Amino acid sequence: MIASTSLEGSVAVVTGAARGIGRAIALELAAAGADVGVGLRDVEADGGVVAAIEALGRRAVALPMDVTDLAQSRAAIDRAVAELGAVDVLVNNAGGGIMGDALDVTEEDFDAVWALNTRSTFFLAQHAARHMRGAGGGAIVNVASQAGLVALPGEVSYCTSKAAVVHLTRCLAVEWGALGIRVNAVAPTFVETDGTEPALADPAFHADTVERIAALHRIGTPTEVSAAVAFLASPAASLITGHTMVIDGGWTAR
Repeated sequence: MIASTSLEGSVAVVTGAARGIGRAIALELAAAGADVGVGLRDVEADGGVVAAIEALGRRAVALPMDVTDLAQSRAAIDRAVAELGAVDVLVNNAGGGIMGDALDVTEEDFDAVWALNTRSTFFLAQHAARHMRGAGGGAIVNVASQAGLVALPGEVSYCTSKAAVVHLTRCLAVEWGALGIRVNAVAPTFVETDGTEPALADPAFHADTVERIAALHRIGTPTEVSAAVAFLASPAASLITGHTMVIDGGWTAR
């Protein structure tokens, strides 16, 4: 029997789904058959993703979801369950960083990056897992980064927070496996998005980045990440948990 990558009949919640990788993930999961709770920091600026999901024949609900506001984010997951019937898949995608030399990083900046990338990932996974436990299981996919595996100068707060996401993924996978909940992560390299466009517009930075992507020597695209997330969320990955799939064109293999 061929393992299925279909998510037909599933409900997914994706944080940071308005643009970039998050948008691609939301659309990829919908194309695979899932209804999608669309986590948005600003529900008035969804970038058309809700309509795009509905055009694929799936249900979508826009969820106010600033992931640093845990009360709001927990309520958003509860709303997805109430309106769509479950939360079978959670994708912790929302994140970001603050650039700065390690000698200059402030406590406020470090705490802000930690809250956005790591604290939110744990507590939203925890809340979703409580729903999944009662439903017999589910899948959680955390969006980490190659920055959690290698050191990037000027990004100490970001690198540290994403390294924590990688190990958090292992810890939750081991603890929640008996509940039927699989927990995995993806670790992308630089991807062409609105967020990376300013940095990649610098010819010197672009050339250095392409050189460091040691095997393929090109910048990634959002769909190259979203396809991996959809696989990890699907029944085809039923024996995969605690794993971080590196999507970096060979950067970390160097």
